[in-house]
Amino acid sequence: MSLFKFRIPVLGFVALLLTAYAAQADVDLWEKDWRKTDFSRHSVDLSEIVTGGIKRDVIPAIDEPTIGELEKARLVHDEREPVISVTVNGATRAYPLTVLMWHEIVNDTLGGIPIAVTFCPLCNTSIVFDRRIDDQVLDFGTTGNLRFSDLVMYDRQTESWWQQFTGEGLVGKFSGEALTIIPSRVEPFAIFADRFPKADILERPPGFPRNYGVNPYAGYDTADEPFIPGVPKVEGIAPLAYVVAVGDEAWSLDLLRREKRVEAGDLVIAWEPGQLSVLDVSYIKESRDIGYVTVQRRTSAGLEDAHHDMTFAFAFNAFNPDGTLHQ
Repeated sequence: MSLFKFRIPVLGFVALLLTAYAAQADVDLWEKDWRKTDFSRHSVDLSEIVTGGIKRDVIPAIDEPTIGELEKARLVHDEREPVISVTVNGATRAYPLTVLMWHEIVNDTLGGIPIAVTFCPLCNTSIVFDRRIDDQVLDFGTTGNLRFSDLVMYDRQTESWWQQFTGEGLVGKFSGEALTIIPSRVEPFAIFADRFPKADILERPPGFPRNYGVNPYAGYDTADEPFIPGVPKVEGIAPLAYVVAVGDEAWSLDLLRREKRVEAGDLVIAWEPGQLSVLDVSYIKESRDIGYVTVQRRTSAGLEDAHHDMTFAFAFNAFNPDGTLHQ
């Protein structure tokens, strides 16, 4: 069964089946499909990794990205549509979430640096990584597995498994290693185009029969529970409420919407309207406006973008059980 055919009314039932299946999974079964992976090396309890109901690379990473001009992209993308924007060595590029929704990983090079642009719809996590470990350039794909409902990636060189939420190596040769995170923003297409009129953008890749612009997880960000149930709940907030996380501290989107601007230590966090959810209704252009957030840090050189992530409350709590969530 394809993950893309699931809808919220059946998500809970399917997730329970998947969890039951995962509880019975053992390493011997994995080793048949992952011959290069060293399962004797792992940094987490292997029982925390469960099947997403699909095999590796069924959600295909983009390995040869097609890059286009912003002017052409204006004919394709809604001005409120979210894009991941990233700048490396003076080069800036946008990666539409309407494309990442169906691929989850883009292996790219920007400003001479190999990067992996990633998006996990089940946690709403958009994170950019440097693809180098010990001077080795890695190419990433999707395992079809999840941990705390978050994408578990793998590198094709060693078939080590990696946590998308943290960039941590979970299983295999690179267990315990950590990818370097590159600061990025998720912002409306029109805002990105105004900020960087000479930048470029990831185009919809040719050759993939995908419904770009359609959300295959309709209703997910208002569901009662994440895809894989059983993640501890956070008191006072819905599991799939949006929060903005910076390290082990997070602020609810409702709080930021009320306050518009929050200063915490050297952080300046601001909310603006004008960005659509990609996890609301089926047609993203018809989705509700959840706004967008900028997170900057005061430095001696002025304000600089700080790594952050607009994710769900359950995901922040799962990966930061001792963290602080401001509501």
